[in-house]
Amino acid sequence: MSFHPKSIIVSAVLILLVLPFLAFSQGEAETFTSKNALYLEVGGSSGRYAINYSKIFHQRGKLKLNASAGFSMWRNKINDFKTIWLPVIPLEVSALYGKSKHHLEMGFGVTSYLGRTLEIDSETFEFSDKVVFGAIVPVRIGYRYQKPEGGFFFRVGYTPFFDVPVREGKSWSFYPYHAGLSFGKSF
Repeated sequence: MSFHPKSIIVSAVLILLVLPFLAFSQGEAETFTSKNALYLEVGGSSGRYAINYSKIFHQRGKLKLNASAGFSMWRNKINDFKTIWLPVIPLEVSALYGKSKHHLEMGFGVTSYLGRTLEIDSETFEFSDKVVFGAIVPVRIGYRYQKPEGGFFFRVGYTPFFDVPVREGKSWSFYPYHAGLSFGKSF
């Protein structure tokens, strides 16, 4: 089965437009007693996958501010016999808007990672395989399900990102076709 990127984005936008109405239909805003969450994210701000910890650090009425940090390892195949695993650290700040367990989530982050590059020495014409630092800046708009008293945690979001030109010769790049899915437990 093949999905066309435009149909995925149109579907995600339609879902995101309907979900805030669910939040508006709730009563008074509940105070969150379970402000922490541990979850697995596939896609999203990590690029591929990550184990994340998040904390709601501010709450006023329907608005909550959240910070999260995660960890992942990306597989880089060097040749048929050697594979290296390199670390990825996604950091994100987001605002949650909702009265109870349904929230509109908007935010941004920075994901730093180590990657590989093949460089050539201009004098000797020898190739060298190097590990280099890289970073992306993801943006998020999505839906978050988190109960004030804790328990099952779920979120889905549209997460386009900018590739930051950390190394010489690179330029800013924008990747609009990216989304993420997270599930875990809040406590």
